[in-house]
Amino acid sequence: MLMVQTAVETLLTTDIQNPETFLILLNRAIYKNVQRMGMDKNLTLSLLDYEAGRVSLTGQHEDILVVRQSGKVERIDTYDLGFAVGVVADIAEFVSHHEIQLEKGDGIVLYTDGITEARDLEMALYGLDRLCEIISQNWHRSAREIQEAIIADVRQHIGTQKVYDDITLLVLKQK
Repeated sequence: MLMVQTAVETLLTTDIQNPETFLILLNRAIYKNVQRMGMDKNLTLSLLDYEAGRVSLTGQHEDILVVRQSGKVERIDTYDLGFAVGVVADIAEFVSHHEIQLEKGDGIVLYTDGITEARDLEMALYGLDRLCEIISQNWHRSAREIQEAIIADVRQHIGTQKVYDDITLLVLKQK
C-alpha cells in the first residue's frame, strides 16, 4: 500500500489531467516495483474525478453505489473500467471510464470488500444487498449518520467474530 501511495503522490505532482492516463502510468510504476521485488500482490483501484455534479469514474474496484435523492441505489459495475494494478505491464487496453451525473441529494458510496465480505458467527456474509438496504433506509440522513448506521449494522452482523479484512467506507452527498 505504501508503494501505491508513494506512486500516486508522485504522479499528482505532474500535470496529468486524464484519469485513464494517470491509472495507466500508475500501473506501470507499480508493475516495475512488483517485478523487481518478486511480489505476487496486486490491488484494484478506482479513480473518481468530480466537477459540478459530474463524476468521472476510471478503474476497477468494488461496485460503485450511486444513491439518488429518493434513496434508490444504483450499482455501477467497474469490472470493465480497468484491471488489477501491478499484474501486467500495460493495462491501457483495459482502462475505460464511466460518467455519473449527480443532482441535489444524490450521492456515492464507496467501500472495501471488508464490509461486504464481513462474516457473522455462522460465517454468513454481510453482502452487497444488505449494504444497499441500509444505505437506502438511511439516505435521508447526513453522510456521517449514514456512515455510522452502516458501520453499526456491520458490527451487529459480525458480533464477536474476528475481523479479517480492512473496513473502509466513504459516503458522499451532493448538496
